Amino acid sequence: MSEKNLQPEIHVDITIIGGGIAGLWLLNRLRSAGYNAILFEENRLGSAQTIASQGMIHGGIKYTLGGKINKISEIIASMPKHWRACLAGEGDVDLRRASLLSDCMYLWSTASIKSKLTTFFASRATRGRMNTVAKADRPPVFQDKRFNGTLYRLQEIVVDVPSVISALADNYREAIFKIDWQNAKFLQAHIGGGVDALQIKSEDGNLLTIRSQRFIFSAGEGNEALLQQLSIKRPEMQRRPLHQVLVKHDYPFPLYGHCIGASSSPRLTVSSHPLPDGKWLWYLGGSLATQGVELSVFELITKAKQELRELLPWISFQHAEWGSLRINRAEPKQASFILPDMAYAKQAAENVIVAWPTKLTLTPHLANEVLGLLRLQGIKPKFSELNLLEGLPRPELALPFWDGVYFS
Repeated sequence: MSEKNLQPEIHVDITIIGGGIAGLWLLNRLRSAGYNAILFEENRLGSAQTIASQGMIHGGIKYTLGGKINKISEIIASMPKHWRACLAGEGDVDLRRASLLSDCMYLWSTASIKSKLTTFFASRATRGRMNTVAKADRPPVFQDKRFNGTLYRLQEIVVDVPSVISALADNYREAIFKIDWQNAKFLQAHIGGGVDALQIKSEDGNLLTIRSQRFIFSAGEGNEALLQQLSIKRPEMQRRPLHQVLVKHDYPFPLYGHCIGASSSPRLTVSSHPLPDGKWLWYLGGSLATQGVELSVFELITKAKQELRELLPWISFQHAEWGSLRINRAEPKQASFILPDMAYAKQAAENVIVAWPTKLTLTPHLANEVLGLLRLQGIKPKFSELNLLEGLPRPELALPFWDGVYFS
């Protein structure tokens, strides 16, 4: 660290703690709005819940499977359009360097519940957001004559999550730093109150004190530990775990979509990810992943094989390799442990905001909530210091979600 960087104290507008999709999107929005915002990440950027996402930017259709439109489906209905604008360079965040895996998603039913769903999906609730796919227009996965259900095309997209992380980071790389909490701490005037400063000890033992108009915690599951550091008791956090299956195989066609079951949530959700060796990796979620939390790896993979045989019997997975991944979805605590209706951004102490997007697709909504909160609190761009942080280490990007997973 240079002599210039050893100044004991600097001032910024916003300090974001947590470099997943929420923190990176917030950094982009705040800096483009003129705030001198900086971001600290303990590990790799996007390395936890973000990189484990299937990348599906949905508009709430899957939440209508119970037969009615609910609050969350209304809130996220505009999200695919919002993300599309950003990918085209016409939105509030520049994602032109990010990649799409698919410009649509599919929802398919088995023959046993075909008539029930045909009636519902013809209703006003979903008009303009999905269309029945004629046999001649089906993607290769559903061209087999053994498919006798109904197929719908959703006006939703699937993004390549690593490329989104990279694009967001590249836009404001100069404002992103790595933090080691063994050599960093918050300074407080009183327990349970706001943050006076963030103090960081450099490798050579010098202290750097960062004062900020607002500190925003966007560290996903890590928000809990950050709040505990400050003895802040609210908001509380809940974890909704998933146990997802990964399948490496030689089948040449991708699949992005949901299979409708008898319940109000998809029976199976599939996203496809190209591998460097030319194979595909299918990432399996939906009810399989939520119910799989209580199963061992062997039990879950056995169940996944059975599901694929029943739902896609024309595809052979004889030589496939199988693995699984456990991930926690971190959210603000809800009554009866239910799914939150929207992104969460609330003031937790005098100058501390806690934020969870709750779902990848709602990340733009979270940024809007935070910016609205700052406006209500009268927080305007004020400081311009940044170069004093140049000597701090920088975090790397997350590795693909399948890195480190054991396959057999």
